[in-house]
Amino acid sequence: MTLNAIAIDDEPKALEVVQLHAAKVPFLDLKACFTNAFEAIPYLQTNQIDLIFLDIKMPDISGIDFISCLQKVPMVIFTTAYSEYAVQGFELNALDYLLKPFSLARFTKSCNKALDLHSLRRSEPQNFIFIKTGYEEEKVLLDSILFIEAEGNYVSFILVNKKLLSRQSMTEVASQLPENRFVRIHRSYLIAINKIEKISRQELFIAGHALPVGASYEEKIAEIRERIKQPK
Repeated sequence: MTLNAIAIDDEPKALEVVQLHAAKVPFLDLKACFTNAFEAIPYLQTNQIDLIFLDIKMPDISGIDFISCLQKVPMVIFTTAYSEYAVQGFELNALDYLLKPFSLARFTKSCNKALDLHSLRRSEPQNFIFIKTGYEEEKVLLDSILFIEAEGNYVSFILVNKKLLSRQSMTEVASQLPENRFVRIHRSYLIAINKIEKISRQELFIAGHALPVGASYEEKIAEIRERIKQPK
């Protein structure tokens, strides 16, 4: 199992330390480093990241404020020279707190903690997700989701009994849903496989909705047809 990670720190030398330590942890893949926290936001929106090494005291935005503004928050290990921020960090459910300068041994201990939590989450089947709507997060059962539709900078969750609008990308949504239950059929549509009522060459039908099948997703639709034919 591999943990995909990024590091954010306004001090290049601090990032170098994280890079050197990360290279010695076999299961850790440090994908990118940022000295500007705002540049990390679009990266997080388009890439599946499991863990962030995050400095707390930065000039433009604190690490604590940065985490608070994310739609989907990966595991977080705070890295800082200021111990007084520890309480705030753990109040945000940070996985760990590394006080600079930290050793390879201490860094590895934090990474092992992240790996254990990641493994636990993957082994436990989850039948719900939390969807951020405005300033609130609403718990939604996976079985209540019919399909998800992209609408500009938002996505609409079409549920059995209502519709929810959330400001996030389709990539972010897909990363939260189990691949064996949900599949992308179009650039703008992600559907619940067990809610399919009918399949044609260019459309799928769910709860009376005709949803287009993108040309680049036709192979995936063929796989769905075979899966549906198989006896349970």
